[in-house]
This record gives sequence, structure tokens and C-alpha cells, in this order.
Amino acid sequence: MSGLPAGVLPLDPQQTSNLHAAMDGLSPLQLQWVSGYVAGLAAANGEAIAAPDASRSAAVTSPASESDQKLTVLYGSQTGNGEALAESLVQDARSRGYSAVAISLADYKPANLKRELLVTFVISTHGEGDPPDDAEIFHDYLMSDTAPKLPGLKYSVLALGDSSYVNFCETGREFDARLSGLGAERFEPLVECDLDYEEPATAWSNRVVDGLDTLLKTSGAPPVPLLRAVQNTSAYSKSNPFPAEVLVNQKITGGQSAKDVRHIELSIEGSGLTYEPGDSLAILPTNPPELVSELLQQLKLDGQQSVVVREKSVKLVDALREQLEITAVNLAFLRDWAGKAASKHLSSLLAGSDSDALGDFVDSHQIIDVVRKFPAAVDAQTLVDLLRRLSPRSYSIASSLAANPDEVHLTVAEVRYTAHGSEHWGAASTHLVDRLQTGDTVPVFVERNTRFRLPAGDVPIIMIGPGTGVAPFRAFVEERKEQNATGDSWLFFGDRSFDSDFLYQLEWQRHLKQGSLTRLDVAFSRDQRHKIYVQDRMCENGAELYRWIENGAAIYVCGDSKHMAGDVNAALIDVLVTHGSLQVDAAEQRLKELRTAGRYQRDVY
Repeated sequence: MSGLPAGVLPLDPQQTSNLHAAMDGLSPLQLQWVSGYVAGLAAANGEAIAAPDASRSAAVTSPASESDQKLTVLYGSQTGNGEALAESLVQDARSRGYSAVAISLADYKPANLKRELLVTFVISTHGEGDPPDDAEIFHDYLMSDTAPKLPGLKYSVLALGDSSYVNFCETGREFDARLSGLGAERFEPLVECDLDYEEPATAWSNRVVDGLDTLLKTSGAPPVPLLRAVQNTSAYSKSNPFPAEVLVNQKITGGQSAKDVRHIELSIEGSGLTYEPGDSLAILPTNPPELVSELLQQLKLDGQQSVVVREKSVKLVDALREQLEITAVNLAFLRDWAGKAASKHLSSLLAGSDSDALGDFVDSHQIIDVVRKFPAAVDAQTLVDLLRRLSPRSYSIASSLAANPDEVHLTVAEVRYTAHGSEHWGAASTHLVDRLQTGDTVPVFVERNTRFRLPAGDVPIIMIGPGTGVAPFRAFVEERKEQNATGDSWLFFGDRSFDSDFLYQLEWQRHLKQGSLTRLDVAFSRDQRHKIYVQDRMCENGAELYRWIENGAAIYVCGDSKHMAGDVNAALIDVLVTHGSLQVDAAEQRLKELRTAGRYQRDVY
């Protein structure tokens, strides 16, 4: 600190002297703690403090900047977890005085990769091996024959995924292998993270930051942490959720409907939680007690027996109810259970080349189905060790905070069905629908989704959301009404029956009357002999839809990724081909360009 020239710190000479005296003898770790503590005080007091000028402060405090070297963190994120991890890595690097920047792959020019020296990728895999929407164009470029050789690049990949899918972390694996094949040097091995990603991701991030001094070829004294104000955000998160009180739990499907869909309103008063239209609310559910009982009975285990979960002793029944995943099957569990059960069928399925068959099996079975079909004798602790941690479930927020202060609304369809001769339940949906009454609380936190955001108020929007996929568009329309937005809005909604499944019908009619919704087209698949879906309505109104797109409208899609999202994408291509006189390849490229420009955004699951 004593080597800082005059004017770098916004302090008078006496304050500078006091600061030097206070920090004299502190270790780098202590300096880092003081940096965050002081910045936190400033943020808590509501002071807006700009970070030091990057070019000036880095030149003084970071030896790395002498050669203008930096860490570039590129991320592709479907739900926002990858973005959060990338931003956290950058903050850690900057806190030690290094130059670092986080960039979405949607905003990064692929050709710039050959100019980089040090890059980390935080990349998720969406569904069955697909790149997230914001990484699609970069992925295509990297895998193409036009990708350049990268002998001067050092890189590392953090892959995010869900082992309930066969192609677990596939996009991260592809990035890692392709970069190596192009001649880049891997400085940290590929790390693959499941849904419980915090610990391996943090360990990887720490190794990256610890190695920056060597990677950036710096010399001399360690860099001094820069004082940076921290954002004054809510303290509630996945590790510390907020207990939100249930205000409303109302069924919004008719008595003849095959589905039980609820409109749920939760209070977040006093939490400091904020959200924007497009964000999701994650809840920490408990497993259905009926399923817990069935599993204990099938395995002949005593629920009152003590087991150790994450270094804490708990009763087995409580662990299965509150801490462990017993609905969704994942590949790691299948591999372990195949060995316990000595099942040739499971082992063959896992080792075979038919990924579709394996994927169908994982999708159609719960843990209870596997242990019934392939019995094995396991003790309580062994069972616990085979199961992964119960993960939060995310729901698109169905409300505008501006229109509903201190509240967050959800649209939840109960998952309950019969399969393999027994009843099955979804963990989160039955927790919300069946077991929560007005006045109860549920642990929640907000998940940001910066890739699903409203445009400026004068930009027209097209919203495509069948079933509960309509939830974020309820928030969109409410928000635009509060903003007095002038841009037109068009909603495509679909479900089974007009009489039983027209979610939020009265609200849409009111918005149409008030002008906060310009147009509504609906498709009810079971109300006539031949099924009609939202993609059919899009094609029927193709000429007008094309006109909206050409006039600058932003397109939003929310809902099922396996069928609906692909069908809607195909309908958009058909509209561009039929009414824009484009070839199919050109229409596909046009949609990619709209994605890059933020005019085609999807929240599909």
C-alpha cells in the first residue's frame, strides 16, 4: 500500500496514513477479508462506490497487468447457475488484484478465442446432451472445421450437468476434448458437476485462482486485493433458504380436468428477496411420505435407525424424507445398484451403445421401481451412500414484483401417475399441492435467469407458453402493465380443454380489454376430433407472425423441452420459409441470429 501514488485512493494524507498503519503487517488473506468487510459496510450504508479505474488500479496493484494479461471466464448457462459461478470466479480473481472478466458465450465473438491467453469455461449441458441456448452458436463454431488452431491458449473447463440424463455433462466434455484437439493446453483437468455442484465447483475455482500468479507469468510481490463495493443483496440462497409463508394455494383447473394445477402465492415480506420477470423460484421440497414408506418396506429397513448424511447423524426416515433424492434416477445410482443386485440386465443397459434405451429407462423409472425390479439386500447406511442429495426444484415465477409487492406467485402442476403397477409422485409438486396449507412455510430462494428478460417497453413481444409454461408470461404482462409499456404483446396458449384447462382465463380477458395484452391465440388439443397445438396456431397465423418478427418483435418460449420446444422451433422455421421466402438453412440461420440478438429466448425444461 505504501507504494501507491497520490490520487489512487480517494483519501486525504491523514486518512492514507491511518489506513497504512491499520493494514501494516496483515497477511494477504487478512487483507482480502478486510477488503470485503469494508466494502460490505459501504454497501450496507447505501453508498454507491465505483470500483477503481480498471486500467489505472490494475497497473499499480496487479503485476499481471504489466503484460496486459487477464483471465477470461466464458460461460454458457441455461438456468443461471453457470453465470453465477463465472461471476464468482471473476470476483475472487479481482479480489486478489488480477484482471478478469466474465462473458456470456452469447455475447462473445468466437473468432476472438485465438487471441486469448488464459480462458476458463463454465458450461452447462441442457437436456440430452445439448448446449445451452446462449452457447449454441459458439458450440457450432468450436466444433466446425473453421475453428482455428489454438497453440497459445491455456484453458480449463467446469462442466455442469444432471446425471439423470444419459449424456451427462456432454457439452463440457465436447469443449474440453475439442480445445485440446485444437492444440490448447489444459491447465486444470475437466471437472464434471452434478446438481449438487457447489463443493467441486468451489474447489476448481480455488485452484484456478491460486494458480493465476504462475499462469499469468507474474513476478514480484503478490498482488494486493482491490477494494470493491459488494452488491447489497439478500442473504437467502440455496444453503440458507427463506421460509416463505403460503398465502394462497388455489386450484385453477376445472373439476373435469385430468390435471391438478395450482396457483400458489407466497409471502417474501422482510426477506430482501427481489426478482425480475423471467426469473425462477427454487424450493427445497420434502419427499412424499408414502414413497418413503414404500422404499423402507421394500428394502426391509427400519426408518428409526441412525445413519450419517453429510457428517451428521439422522434417522433414516428423516434422511429419506428431507435430504436424499428418491424420485429421479441417476446414472451413478444405476451403476452402483447394478453391482449390488448383480443384475446382468442393468449392467448390459449401462454398458450398451443404445443411449436411447438407457435414457427411456431413466426417464420412466423412480428409485422404488429399480429396487423392486432388481432386488438387493443393503443396509441403511449403504442405501444412504448410494443416493444423491435432494436438489431444489425450480419454477418459473408467475408474477411481477412491481404488481405484487412482497409476494411471489407460482403455477404448479401436480405430478402424480401410475407406472409399473404402483402410484408415483413428484417430490416438489406434491409437496406444494398436497402438503402445504395457508399459513405453512416453504424454504425458497430466487434463481436469476438473465437470458430470459423483457426488452424495452416499446418492443413488441410474442409469448408462446402452453400449459404451465404460461407462468412467466403472466409475469411479463403484469410487468408491462405496471410500466405502461407501449409495445404490442401476443400470447399463444394451449392445453387440453377450454372448459377445464384454460389457465388464468379471466386475467387474460381482462388484459385484452385493458390493452395490456394485444392478442391471444389459444389451442385446446382435446376439444375437437383432431388435436390442435400452439405450433398449429402459429402456422395458421404465419403471415401476421412474420410481420411481427420483421417489425422487431422478441420471441419467448417456455415449457416442455422434449417435444414442444422443438415443434415451436419448427413452426417458426416454417413461418420464415413460407412467408419470408427463405430456404430452410437460411431460416435456421435467421433464428440463430435472433437468439444471438436476444430476440428469441427460451426457458424450456
